[in-house]
Amino acid sequence: MNRPANRFLLKPISLAVVAGLMAPVSTAFAQSNEDEVIEEVVATGTRLKGTATAVMEERKNQAFVADILGAESISRTGDSDAASALRRVTGLTLVDGKFIYVRGLGERYSSTQLNGAVVPSPDPTRNVIPLDLFPSDIIESLSVQKSYSPSMPASFGGGNVDIRLKSIPSEMVFNLSGNVGYNTENSGDVLDYAGGGRDWFGEDDGTRAAPAAIQEMWNSKQFLDDLDPQVALDLFKDVYKDYDPELTSADPDMGLNMTVGNSFDYDDDWRFGFLLTAGYDAQTRASEEYELQDPDRVGDNTILVRFFDDIRGTERTVQWSSMLTLGIDYNRNHRVDYTIVALNDTRDEIREMYGNTENLNQAEGLRIRDIDVEYEERTMYTNQFKGMHTFPELNFLGLDWTYSEGRSIRNAPGNFNTRFVLEDVNDDGVFDTDSEIVLLDAQTAGRYEFQQLHDRLENFRYNFTIPYTMGKWETELKVGANYVTKTRSAENRRFDINTLAVEDSSVLVGNAYSDIFNDDVLETLELNSRAILRDTTIAGDDYVAGQKVDAYYMEADFFYDNKWRFTGGVRWEDFRQVVAPLDPRTNQFDLNDEADRAQLAFQEDDFYPALAVTYFLESDMQLRASIGQTVVRPDLREVSSATYIDPLTNFPIAGTPGLDTTDIINYDLRWEWYREAGNNLSVGLFYKDMEAPIESVQSPAQDGPPLIRIANAESGEVYGLELEFLQGLEVVGNGIWDNLFLSGNVTVSDSEIVLDRQNIVDQTGVSAAITNTTRRMTGHSQYVVNMQLGFDSDNGEHSASVVYNVFGDRILIPGIDGFDDSYEKPFHSFDVVYKYYPDFNTTITFKVQNLLNQDKEIEFEETLLRSETRGTTLGLTYKYDF
Repeated sequence: MNRPANRFLLKPISLAVVAGLMAPVSTAFAQSNEDEVIEEVVATGTRLKGTATAVMEERKNQAFVADILGAESISRTGDSDAASALRRVTGLTLVDGKFIYVRGLGERYSSTQLNGAVVPSPDPTRNVIPLDLFPSDIIESLSVQKSYSPSMPASFGGGNVDIRLKSIPSEMVFNLSGNVGYNTENSGDVLDYAGGGRDWFGEDDGTRAAPAAIQEMWNSKQFLDDLDPQVALDLFKDVYKDYDPELTSADPDMGLNMTVGNSFDYDDDWRFGFLLTAGYDAQTRASEEYELQDPDRVGDNTILVRFFDDIRGTERTVQWSSMLTLGIDYNRNHRVDYTIVALNDTRDEIREMYGNTENLNQAEGLRIRDIDVEYEERTMYTNQFKGMHTFPELNFLGLDWTYSEGRSIRNAPGNFNTRFVLEDVNDDGVFDTDSEIVLLDAQTAGRYEFQQLHDRLENFRYNFTIPYTMGKWETELKVGANYVTKTRSAENRRFDINTLAVEDSSVLVGNAYSDIFNDDVLETLELNSRAILRDTTIAGDDYVAGQKVDAYYMEADFFYDNKWRFTGGVRWEDFRQVVAPLDPRTNQFDLNDEADRAQLAFQEDDFYPALAVTYFLESDMQLRASIGQTVVRPDLREVSSATYIDPLTNFPIAGTPGLDTTDIINYDLRWEWYREAGNNLSVGLFYKDMEAPIESVQSPAQDGPPLIRIANAESGEVYGLELEFLQGLEVVGNGIWDNLFLSGNVTVSDSEIVLDRQNIVDQTGVSAAITNTTRRMTGHSQYVVNMQLGFDSDNGEHSASVVYNVFGDRILIPGIDGFDDSYEKPFHSFDVVYKYYPDFNTTITFKVQNLLNQDKEIEFEETLLRSETRGTTLGLTYKYDF
C-alpha cells in the first residue's frame, strides 16, 4: 500500500496513554462513509499506544514496586540502547553512557538480567553488564523492580533491571529500516589513524595485535626482560607503529536493521513461531576536551600541576546485533522458546593531547604532546531455553523454567600511547609541532597494551506456582530455585618503548612516531647497551575468578476481598566466590601470604526476607508498602590487592582483600492512581539503611592520576521522594490541546555515608587522607527530572515528542588532602523526535539530540577538572513494513 490511508479521527487523549507507559498492541479502527461501507481498516490510531495498556496493567498488578518501559516509548524518545532508554525511568541516572544508577546508588548496587536470567559481563573490572551493549531494536520492554522480592537476586541495592527481548509475533512481521545521522562536533576534519581492514565491521584483522614472535614468547612464559639489544630491535620491527593522528572528514552515522517473524497453527492445538532480528550501526563522535590530573595547593591557592588543556579526540563505534527466537506452543498451556543472541560493541578512540607536567611546563619553555589510542571489542553470546507450563488438571499448577548459557569476551589489542616534547626554541611563544618537537627520550616513550577477558556463565532457574481460593481469600503460592555458575579469566600484557636505548637522540626528532621508527630507520638504528623494549607486565595483570550462587525461595501472595493484598516470602542464598591474581611470569598466585589468600576466597549464606502490602483504595487507586533485607557484595577485582587500570576512567584501582559486604534494609511506600484514558499519577517514598557500604576513596599519588582504593564506610543511608505522571492536555482547553499530552517524573533524594579514616587505613594498608568523612555517596544525584511533551495528529499521520532529562551534580571522585570532592555537573539533555506515517507501511523518524549543545563537565572547588564537548546529533530513519 503506497497511498495514505483514510483514517479514523482519534481522541488524542487515548493516544496520550502511549507516552507514559510504553510497549505495543494493535487495534483496528474503521471509518464508514455515508452508505456505511467500510473503506479501510488501519492501525495508526494505536501505533503509539502499543501495549501501553498492558504495561500499565502489569505495573499495577505487581506486588512489589516496579517501573516498566516498553518498546514504543523507547522508540518515541529516540533512544538507541538500553542504557540511554533507562535514564527516562523514575529515579534512574546514566553514568558514562553505560551504567545505570538506581536511586543514586552506584552500578554495583543494581543487578541486571536478560529475560529473567543472569548473563555474563564483558567488563574486566566489574560484575555488572554495560547496558549500552543492548540495542533498542531487540528490546520488547525494560522492567526495573525497585523493591526487593525473594524471587530476585539477594544482591539487590537500588533495584533489578530485566531486559526483555522481543518474542515470537502472533502474525507475520517483516520490516527493514535504515538510518543516517550527523553530529555537529564532526564538522570539518576529525582525527583518525590507519587501522585494520575490518574496522568497518568492528573487528580487528590482526593489525593491532602483538607480533607472533612476541606472543609466542609470552605464551611460553619468556617475557621481554633483559633482552639482547639486537634481539629487542628485531622484535620491535614487527610491532605496529602507524598510530599517528591524521585529519580526515567524518563519515556520517549509519545503520541498518531487519526483523522477520511469523507464527503457524497446526491441528488447532499446536503453534510454531520464529523471530529473527539483525542490526548494524556505526557512529563517529569528535570532541574537544580538558583534563586536570594532579592539582596542588600553596596557601589558599590551587596550583594546576599536571593537566592537558588542549585535547582533540575522535571515537568511532560499531555495533552489530542478531537474535533468533524459536517457539512452540501446545494447547496454550505449554510453551517452550529457544533464543540465541549475539551482540558486539566496538570502540575505537584516538586522542591528541597537549599539556604540561610538573617538570615539563610552559614556564620552562616546554609542553608535552601525547597520542593515546584505545581500541576494544566487547562481544556477548547467550543461549536461552525457556519453558512456561500450566496444568489445569492439577488445579492450574504452573511451572516456569529457564536455562541460560552465555559467554562475554573483551578483546583490546590496540591500546597505545606515546609522548612527544615540544620546546619553544626561538622563544616566540609558539610551540611549533613541525619543527620544535621530539619523541620523549625516556624508558616510557611509548606503551603498547594487549588485553583479553573471557566471562562464562551458566544459569538455571525454575519456579512453581499454585493458586488457591477459599471464601474471600485468593492465594498463590510460589516456590523456586536459581543456580548460577560463573568463571572468568583475564589477561593483560604490556611493553614500553625505551628510547634511552637509542645511541643518537637526534633520530627522535619529529612529530610522527611511525616516521621516527620506520623500516629504513630501524635497519640502521644504532643502539647502546640497553634494549629498546621493556616488558612492563606486572603481577596481578592476570587473574582468574569463579562464582557460584545457589538460591531457594518461597513466596505467598494473598488477596482478601479485593481490598487487601499481602505478599511475602524469604530467599536463602549460598554465595561463593574466589578471585586469584596471577603473576604472568610464573602463572602462580600473586599472594603475599596465607592471610591474603584466605581473604580472596569468599563465602556467605543467609536468609533474605521481604514483605509487601497493597491496599486498594478504589478500583483505580492503590497504596503500597514494602520492606526487604538485601546485600551488596564486592565485585570480582575489588577483593584483590593487585592494582589495575579502570578502562572507563583510566585511573589505577587497587582492591582490598577482606572487603565486607553491605547489608541493606529497604523500605518503600507508594500511592498510585490509574485514571481514565491512560492518565496516571503516583507518588512514592523510599529509604535504605546500609551497614558497611562499599565506596571508592583516593590515596595520594606520586605522579599522574590518583590511586583509587575500595573500602567500607561505617554506615550509610539513602532516602527520597518519587513523582510520576501522565496527563492529556485537553483539560486545558479545546483545539490543539486535545492533541497534546505531558508525562514525566521527578525524583528528589539525598544520601549520606560516614567514613572513618583510621579504619580505612587499617583496611587498605595505605594512607587515606580523606577530606570529607561525611558526604553523599559516590554517583548520587539529589534530583533527577524527566519531562516529555507529546503531540499526536487527529489523522494519525504525525507524532512528535519533546524530551528533557537532567540530573543533579554527583560525586565522581572523592576528595583527599584537603581538596573537596569532584562533582559531575548537571547535564541538561533536550531532545526532539518527530515521526511521520505517509502510509500504513512506512515510518519516517527525524530526531535531534542534545539540542542545547551541552558539554560534560566535572569540577571541584569551582575549578574545572574535566570537560568534554558532546555536540548536537541529527538523525533520520526510514522504516518499511512489508
